[in-house]
Amino acid sequence: MQNNSTNTPMICFGEILWDVLPDGPQPGGAPMNVAYHLSKLGIKTGIISSVGKDNKGEKLLNLLDCWGIDRSLVQINTEQNTSQVVAKTNNKTEVIYEILFPVAWDFIKAEENALAQTWHNQYLIYGSLASRNEVSLQTLLGLMDTPSIKVMDVNLRYPFVKHSILEKLMTHADIIKLNDNELDKIQTIFNGTFGQESDKVKFIQDKFAVPEILVTKGEFGGSYYKENEAFHHFGSEVTVEDTIGSGDAFLAGFLANHMIQAPAKQMLREAIAMGGFVATKKGACADYSFQDYQNFKTEQEEKYLIS
Repeated sequence: MQNNSTNTPMICFGEILWDVLPDGPQPGGAPMNVAYHLSKLGIKTGIISSVGKDNKGEKLLNLLDCWGIDRSLVQINTEQNTSQVVAKTNNKTEVIYEILFPVAWDFIKAEENALAQTWHNQYLIYGSLASRNEVSLQTLLGLMDTPSIKVMDVNLRYPFVKHSILEKLMTHADIIKLNDNELDKIQTIFNGTFGQESDKVKFIQDKFAVPEILVTKGEFGGSYYKENEAFHHFGSEVTVEDTIGSGDAFLAGFLANHMIQAPAKQMLREAIAMGGFVATKKGACADYSFQDYQNFKTEQEEKYLIS
């Protein structure tokens, strides 16, 4: 689904970095991954973040330019280094991260132009990891009074998980995306004791007054809860290269359709397709064309129609 509208851009807030993989570094960070895939879907997207005044930061900025992502709100930090994360994969489906602290994106400063631009954007997408340091947290909270739709991507990375920060971020969210493991952990953190997925989601919806929740389930697909309705869709069997960034691609596919107010089942179906497609690629921001994605969807649909 392509949409070349320029009057409803999305802004992603948070970490941009290098994932240091066994065979070399790859660009990453959930906000940048989401922005990348939104851009691939034809949606004008920008990032609020920070990189160091170093070669690694310069390379990330150049990539954003090449990808057509607005990086005018990415700050240059002369005191902190550009972020690196050591990522180790286990059987291609499990990723373990070693996240260094502090780094440039821990010190995203409040700037008037970021506030002004966010005020006119339709969506503000943020995660929990980027709020681990007080400077970036306060900058993000300062953007919460804008009228944009707030989308929270739960990103539990221990030891950077704090009850009080999660509560602040979830209270502001209109849409929350998490995986089934994070759903269990979130309800435990806030003293929920439910066994069924629908009850866990309802607990979070009621506690934080969040109308829409997405639950990703890898090869098993995903679920979309909107107020009192629930939608479910199965995943498709794909040849997995790695799962790095597939959840971010899922969110991008969902938001691209949410923006045009597509039917709920279509939003979920497109989200799962994007997540599965990116899992067949290496790294979070593998090179592909919109047509490549369309071809993948067609092949998957034909496969499951035949079976």
